[in-house]
Amino acid sequence: MPEALSAFYAKSSRSGRPAEPLTDHLAAALAAAGWLRQRVGAIAAVDASLRRLFWSAVELAALTHDAGKIADGFQDMVTGAHRTWGERHEVLSLGFLPSLIHDPELLLWVATAVATHHRPLGNQPGRDLDSLYHPYDLDELRERFGKISPAAVHALHRWLGATARRAGLPVPDPTHAPIHAEDLPATAHQMLDTLLEHWADRATPGRGLTAILLQGAVILADHLSSAHKQLSFHQPLDGSFPTLLDKRFADDGKVLRPHQRRAAASSGHLLLRAPTGSGKTEAVLLWSANQVTALQQQTGGVPRVFIVLPYLSSINAMADRLKNLLGTPDTVGVAHSKAASYHLAAAITPEDSAENDDPNTSPHRIDAATKAVARAAATKLFHESVRVTTPYQLLRGALAGNAHSAILIDAANSVFVLDELHVYDPRRLGYLLATAQLWERLGGRIAVVSATLPDLLARLFTQTLNTPSVWVKADDLHIPPRHRLSIRNHHLTDAAALAEIRHRLKQHESVLVVANNVAQALELFEELAPEVQDQHGQDAALLLHSRFRRRDRSLIETKITQRFGAASRRETRQPGLLIATQCVEVSLDLDFDVLLTAAAPLEALLQRFGRVNRLAERPPADVIVHQPNWTTRGTEPGEFADGIYPREPVEEAWQILLNNDGRPIDETDATTWLNTIYATTWGSQWHAEVLERQETFTRDFLTFRRPFDDRSTLTEAFDALFDGSEAVLTQDRDVYAAALNQGPNNMKAGRLLADEYLIPMPHWAGPLSGYDKELKIRLIDGDYDPTLGLRSIHGPAQSTYQPGEVL
Repeated sequence: MPEALSAFYAKSSRSGRPAEPLTDHLAAALAAAGWLRQRVGAIAAVDASLRRLFWSAVELAALTHDAGKIADGFQDMVTGAHRTWGERHEVLSLGFLPSLIHDPELLLWVATAVATHHRPLGNQPGRDLDSLYHPYDLDELRERFGKISPAAVHALHRWLGATARRAGLPVPDPTHAPIHAEDLPATAHQMLDTLLEHWADRATPGRGLTAILLQGAVILADHLSSAHKQLSFHQPLDGSFPTLLDKRFADDGKVLRPHQRRAAASSGHLLLRAPTGSGKTEAVLLWSANQVTALQQQTGGVPRVFIVLPYLSSINAMADRLKNLLGTPDTVGVAHSKAASYHLAAAITPEDSAENDDPNTSPHRIDAATKAVARAAATKLFHESVRVTTPYQLLRGALAGNAHSAILIDAANSVFVLDELHVYDPRRLGYLLATAQLWERLGGRIAVVSATLPDLLARLFTQTLNTPSVWVKADDLHIPPRHRLSIRNHHLTDAAALAEIRHRLKQHESVLVVANNVAQALELFEELAPEVQDQHGQDAALLLHSRFRRRDRSLIETKITQRFGAASRRETRQPGLLIATQCVEVSLDLDFDVLLTAAAPLEALLQRFGRVNRLAERPPADVIVHQPNWTTRGTEPGEFADGIYPREPVEEAWQILLNNDGRPIDETDATTWLNTIYATTWGSQWHAEVLERQETFTRDFLTFRRPFDDRSTLTEAFDALFDGSEAVLTQDRDVYAAALNQGPNNMKAGRLLADEYLIPMPHWAGPLSGYDKELKIRLIDGDYDPTLGLRSIHGPAQSTYQPGEVL
């Protein structure tokens, strides 16, 4: 580092870490950009005007992005001499660029990335760079930026040029074109005007997407350097994986099945339909390894593999399975909104559990929370090469901007496995298909995997993508039927249903009962649980729905898994009762002797059926479907099954089930039934809605015609579509606050421990809660029991919630 620069810093001291010298940070950002280049490789979607120099633009922007921090005002702020500077360092950074980059097109792109790595160019008055700087003349700008050391500017300019040349970047010798501190604001002002004028026009799709990719790459490089983290370059799902799997199979006395071999040999996009228990996960991992090898050769990068699942519990289970299978846990990440909670659950020991230990005082849990936060942060920095995730996390890339554009650069040249695509509603499915088009454009290869993949959905997928997909079906594979279907023409809460449940329990069976709403689940539990608990113990009767505190639900799920988990059932089959709502469809790997359920759409019923005789180690087990009550729902038109599901798809499923009453069924039947339902008038309406949602999402989110306008309004719309809210009971307010303070050296660890008191609520349920400004959390005044969950909410302004309402 030149002596003239030794006292200039990019980051202030924090959390015991000393202040970071400016040149150290810029050099680290350049190195991070190089890692990103090595991992992503060549991107075919980049606009032709930049394709050859894309990564040079990324590296030059990373190297220069914070050069404007050389200003005395910023240095006074970072060293604590003054509290704030009030100016945008990235604008001043633009002043260094023209003397370093002589190619006009390359200069434009580098300046674009430098200027936008924190703020939008426009459409956010008072915060965007246009409104902050464009109205002001040069004299005003010089006054605002304040003093700038001539010696420091000269030294930094020479350092930037020399560092870029050593990295092989296309810049001239800086000694031939020195710059002066007094010229820096004028050059920055002119460069900003050029950017604002250029991006004022709507970009072509190619240039708009290129702009977002460039911005994302520079932002990710900046974040990696700031966090002092590195990317993983090891991809275990590569050409070595088939050998690893062969050895695992040989040790277990197994061989690859025909559909697994066909998937392993397939190139390009894949449609895979294979029954539960047939090894479809291994099949799609073999396909992934083949695509990784091909993409490595094609792009020169290290492709990432994304396993996309609809539910958090299945994501966590898949992550554990992959870590065990691959033997490289550090390369497998979990990317969802509760990832830190997943890592905390994996780190704590039984003596640290929520049941036996106070999370507000346990040093073990505080240490575990600190480590869990660090592991989740690594995934947010895209460290791992294999990631198990919800589609929501990947769809956020559509929001772009400085908060989300890094998601898209990380997705380029990657492999995507979409599991159980048919469980999504038309809106989310349309959005996911639209995003799959973008992944393909970014060089990705995509597989759709399901035990029951309807033909209409398969056609939607193949019509969405531009290149052909390979169909691999295991329909000819003989898997013994796991279920015997029975129909009951009375409701699940009727006396006849209660009598049948009691009879099954007297036979010492494990019984799963699934109600369509919380009120009916509570009614059944309070009627049946006492006698089951008297006979078989307290944990023999359990209740599960979505309105529990996170720590209580975690404890309940642990008890459910211990008693009814598929793995534990191999060793011993205990009698008992689980009463649940539809959340059990997305829940744990369970295995019951019998199911009694309210009627629902066929996809939901199939998920419920899958919790019975899961391992197919017994003769077909009974799955019993009860007729629902048809009711209205608020001001919405039409009728709903138990106030939850629209009548049309439930009735279509009911008629099919009636026609198959009393016979053993398998997943081949289920595929045929789904095809029948999707061929109805309702299916045509479903298909039309999916296409409409796909087109809407593409138009509103994926055109990137104005890539550097503020997109916060899109963020709000997006969160309203996907995201739920969470609240804390008023009686938990103080313990929640105490938990927040348990991470004195890591506020995020305290937040993670406090999160165990949160109860999920939908995005629109705000009127049922108040807001605590100090804790920045919603509060609800409700009737709550750790065993029964949230029973009612006494909301402000006479707003109330009772179990059974759609919430």
